[in-house]
Amino acid sequence: MKMICDEVKNIPWQDKPEGLTGAPIWRYSENPVIGRNPVEGVARIFNSAVVPYEGKFIGVFRGEQRDGIPFIYLGRSEDGIHWNFDKDKIIFVDEEGNEFMPSYAYDPRLVKVEDTYYVIWCQDFYGASIGMAKTKDFKTFVRIENPFLPFNRNAVLFPRKVDGKFLLLSRPSDSGHTPFGDIFLSESKDLEYWGHHRHVMGRSYNNWWENLKIGGGAAPIELEDGWLLFYHGVTGTCNGYVYSIGGAILDKENPSIVKYRCKEFLITPEKDYEERGFVPNVCFPCATINDSATGKIAIYYGAADSYVGLAFTTVDEIVAYIKEHSSVGNEETEIGKR
Repeated sequence: MKMICDEVKNIPWQDKPEGLTGAPIWRYSENPVIGRNPVEGVARIFNSAVVPYEGKFIGVFRGEQRDGIPFIYLGRSEDGIHWNFDKDKIIFVDEEGNEFMPSYAYDPRLVKVEDTYYVIWCQDFYGASIGMAKTKDFKTFVRIENPFLPFNRNAVLFPRKVDGKFLLLSRPSDSGHTPFGDIFLSESKDLEYWGHHRHVMGRSYNNWWENLKIGGGAAPIELEDGWLLFYHGVTGTCNGYVYSIGGAILDKENPSIVKYRCKEFLITPEKDYEERGFVPNVCFPCATINDSATGKIAIYYGAADSYVGLAFTTVDEIVAYIKEHSSVGNEETEIGKR
């Protein structure tokens, strides 16, 4: 199985440990890679996204300030494991160069499409909504139009256009903690006007680990015959929500069609840094780094809303596992298409 992406010769990596059971994903033995109080004025960094950049790595990070308000911070790394952060949050501007800051911003994704990097995050626009910005140099971040009305979260841009259109996954929701949620796909020719909204997949009543809600995670990884998607699924327990990482494969030309969807979680909170933190029992995927030459995939995920964890797999192993353990695919009916 081949990934359609660049080579990343210095991809962060650790070989699979012997005796691994369950899904073929293994955690970095030195997790978490980002701990508490990572920079002055920031108590926690988690649910953040990174990309290769100029032979190194760069990322946008959810920084919970000491007053509890989240903003997005820029970080850089030589190896994708050890990170240095700017002390000040990213300053967004409008098309005229005037400062244009959201009142808060969290759970950013970072995706390169053609020659431009796009930052997508959740913010307030009369309720939970999606914000977007673009940059080519990671010095100037220009905000573009909000793609949707409130209420919406967990927006994930595809890394290339399909039939000349940008594709965006999102999860319509409310402004609370959202005890519901399905994933939808939307199209745009210009990143300003969005339409052709299609249901992709919903929570699974049969798979209890994701029976409450689901949402987009890392940017989809292009395969020869589809798109590999790591997403998050949530269940409710007597002690609160539990967030786990799931996997699915979407159709290549029409990603609203789910070809395979793993009925089992790929990662669920098991380690101390995933089970204990500001919000316990959370594994939340936001980014991957992929090497087309070796098939290696490094997964960055938020842990307990307090840390950043790193995990590894290979495209051959994870695709085979998802296909072998696939349950239902796309549950959309003809009535539900529009």
